[in-house]
Amino acid sequence: MNAIVAEFVGSALLIVFGNGVVANVVLDKSKGQNSGWIVIAWGWAIAVFIAVYCVGRFSGAHLNPAVSFAMAVTGKLSWALLPQYVCSQLAGCMMGAGLVWVVYRDHFNTTTQPEAIQACFCTAPAIYKPWQNFITEALASLIFILAILLLTAPTSGLGSLEALPVALLVLGIGLSLGGPTGYAINPARDLGPRIMHAILPIQHKSGSSWHYAWVPVAGPLAGAYAAVIIHSFLIV
Repeated sequence: MNAIVAEFVGSALLIVFGNGVVANVVLDKSKGQNSGWIVIAWGWAIAVFIAVYCVGRFSGAHLNPAVSFAMAVTGKLSWALLPQYVCSQLAGCMMGAGLVWVVYRDHFNTTTQPEAIQACFCTAPAIYKPWQNFITEALASLIFILAILLLTAPTSGLGSLEALPVALLVLGIGLSLGGPTGYAINPARDLGPRIMHAILPIQHKSGSSWHYAWVPVAGPLAGAYAAVIIHSFLIV
């Protein structure tokens, strides 16, 4: 499989399982309705595991512009390939969000709470304070990317099983740091589905909160750059 295609497929899988579990938990008349944050956090961890395990051998399974940016800064990804990776990730996340909508279409149309509908596509802060939300996303992403850089070190010896610690890492971030902003830690994971939320014909939806959309894009990228700097001091 071509690396760019792999990033598309992996990103789509990530959102199908990740946003799918959110839809299952928050939409009206779903069999999983009100099953809670623990189910969502585990669902996202499983989403990461499946996506990374499926396409890791083809592209490295970045599935995240912040990861690709960090790999480019560290020289592990050509800068020329970075735009292709990012566009593929964004398109894959849009495709995944579209598939979730198809599966849960009747439940979307039954749900009358705009916030619940939007939650199935993109993140939103529990308390809207943009710069504090930015700091939260940046710090969570710093931890995530730094761990990724350490997990993918040549001496890790994990091979394809790198998918498991990455999934557990996402689970831990969700359970520990996910409360304030919903832990986007991935610009494509938030922006692609947010675009789909804006264009899909969903009853009872409201606006797509574009005033907040910069936070889950800029925060992870800032965190990724900080992680690279810290990593350069740790690995000499």
